[in-house]
Amino acid sequence: MALPLLSYSPKSQNQRVAAYEIPGDEQPRIFTTDNLLSSGDMGTLIEAAYRQIFFHAFAWDREPALESQLRNGQSTVRDFIRGLLLSKTFRNSFYDKNSNYRFVEQCVQRVLGRDVYSEREKIAWSIVVATKGITGFVDQLLNSDEYLNNFGYNTVPYQRRRVLHSRNEGERPFNIKSPRYDAYYRSQLGFPQIIWQNEVRTFKPQERTARAGDPSLYADMARSIAPKTNPVPRVSAQNIDYLSRVPRR
Repeated sequence: MALPLLSYSPKSQNQRVAAYEIPGDEQPRIFTTDNLLSSGDMGTLIEAAYRQIFFHAFAWDREPALESQLRNGQSTVRDFIRGLLLSKTFRNSFYDKNSNYRFVEQCVQRVLGRDVYSEREKIAWSIVVATKGITGFVDQLLNSDEYLNNFGYNTVPYQRRRVLHSRNEGERPFNIKSPRYDAYYRSQLGFPQIIWQNEVRTFKPQERTARAGDPSLYADMARSIAPKTNPVPRVSAQNIDYLSRVPRR
């Protein structure tokens, strides 16, 4: 029997504060199918969805079937987001490498575009993951009033109200604040660590590069000669005839 979602009280966050938005470079760009003009715009929207869910998608991580359905109008942006959340890549990268609490936190950030309100919200959604599985959790998250009111069926989720005009710096992006690997799995995988697979190359400015006739070009050649010097003779004081060396007075 599936348990109902526990109640949790929202706290004051940036996205819950109504304000007049001034367009600018720092404001999030909204990708939606409501104002697409060309097929290139659809490709840009798909890339934005990959960045929002995966942060970066390699060729192996892409979902050609889901992309084709979206391009042909057989599915909505919300269906495409659902397919990415239930894909093998997302399961291996986020669900298998984190606890249920951290998995819930990352899904709320990527799907609802905000941070979790409290630990109680993590517990509430973690119970849904434990009782309904990933599919039930994703469906309930996408069917929530918060998602439908902010993004609907045709808009790619984004981080809401990351920048406030009353502050010099906005909130950190979710992909920087919440990496997909937890500290436990980072230690198990043995990183971060520096592994040099190629020769380390150094850059020298052009004005510091030795030119023809520079003595530094012949320093290595001079060191390679290594000439042998004559050893200093060691004379014992007992073998010196002082009387014969003293001049006659």
